[in-house]
Amino acid sequence: MIFITAKFRILPEHADQWPQIAAEFTQATRAEPGCLWFDWSRSVDDPTEYVLVEAFRDGEAGGAHVQSAHFRKAQETLPPHLAETPRIVNATVPQDDWSLLGEMAVPEGR
Repeated sequence: MIFITAKFRILPEHADQWPQIAAEFTQATRAEPGCLWFDWSRSVDDPTEYVLVEAFRDGEAGGAHVQSAHFRKAQETLPPHLAETPRIVNATVPQDDWSLLGEMAVPEGR
């Protein structure tokens, strides 16, 4: 799978509305057949920072994502709300879902 994490620093006046600003892009991406997940989180230390964790089935699905009409539209509509260019980590990972964090295992039946 293609695993991507990106940090978005939002202009302070838009930070509280970011989930709504990015909603159309988020919904369209989640509907892509090759999208495994596409999840936003807000930093607990910096209210203007959102982290996007996304995964695509493979390179072909990732390529289809960046060639999609909704991605091109987001390239136009999202940057006016950003304080800086987003930062990204992109890696190919030999799995297709989240692994369990064994070091913090929760006993079954709890």
